[in-house]
Amino acid sequence: MDLILKYFPDLSEQQIEQFAALEALYKDWNSKINVVSRKDIDELYLRHVLHSLGIAKVIQFSDNSSILDVGTGGGFPGVPLAIMFPNCQFHLVDSINKKLKVINAVCEAVELTNVRTTHSRVEAVDETYDFIVSRAVTAMPEFTKWVKGKTAKKQRNTLKNGILYLKGGDLTEELKQYTTVKAYLLSDYFEEEFFETKKVIHLPLKHN
Repeated sequence: MDLILKYFPDLSEQQIEQFAALEALYKDWNSKINVVSRKDIDELYLRHVLHSLGIAKVIQFSDNSSILDVGTGGGFPGVPLAIMFPNCQFHLVDSINKKLKVINAVCEAVELTNVRTTHSRVEAVDETYDFIVSRAVTAMPEFTKWVKGKTAKKQRNTLKNGILYLKGGDLTEELKQYTTVKAYLLSDYFEEEFFETKKVIHLPLKHN
């Protein structure tokens, strides 16, 4: 939890309480339904919460922004971002229902009211959003096919509407076809070794 306060010192009391509650909640749920790998659960704040909040270093979502989290798994990056941006709406989608059960329980426990979950493949979601976030569920060309037509037309943020993707490693080949893509290095914001090759990829998408 100190790690979160190190990089986000201006949190409200409520946000601090919500972030602080996550470890015990996820450890308890993880013993029943495995949503976070065993080796990662002890480093939940570094590998999941702070990693998710890398997006909050790249953009401060304007109030009333809508964000779709694709393949959310245990609720990352959606749950930490929903705590960070209480005036935005988050829609967390996953094709594995038991993971959403964990997310719903965690959100209820920390009184997070700006999150909803849907058990579905993302292609079946028929709505539009300011941003689509995810943690490396597939290669970008495949991901853009999944989320085609799901970007809102109206712009309300400093970055153009589109994808904000958390991914690591060398992405030169994967991203070479995109002329408007921008990679933000998380090592510019966080000093921990874990973030050395991690990035937030912003790919603007037109409203179709």
